[in-house]
Amino acid sequence: MHSYITHSPAETHALAKAIGQRLKKGSCIAFFGGLGAGKTTFTRGLAEGLGLPDLVSSPTFTLVNEYHAPGCISVYHFDMYRVTTPEALETTGFRDYPAKEGIFIIEWAENIADELPENAIRITIAGNGDQPRNITIEGNDSLADLIG
Repeated sequence: MHSYITHSPAETHALAKAIGQRLKKGSCIAFFGGLGAGKTTFTRGLAEGLGLPDLVSSPTFTLVNEYHAPGCISVYHFDMYRVTTPEALETTGFRDYPAKEGIFIIEWAENIADELPENAIRITIAGNGDQPRNITIEGNDSLADLIG
């Protein structure tokens, strides 16, 4: 487990960008944290680190946004806020996306914790508003050397 404190959206973005530069196909990022914690800001940083254009927005109403660019790994960005049962998860098409060919990013992962892929990297973000963010990263030993 690794913990970081960021003091601004720009610091959160920079941390995420550094992680995004090291992600590989098949990675799954599972976010845990309350409303306004910075999950979408973190996702924007991950996408930038992967070389994707800055088109990231919260998939709150669409349930999933896809990000593709030539020469980049595709990202499937899910919002599970309204998904609270295994049956509801089935209706999202979650299992139909090519998990091994892209990167999954899941907001509100606590709602589907029992259904997360075994390799999921769990990122918990605590804090909201102007507060610093306490960011805890668990679940993938290869992340141990991500940030100096």
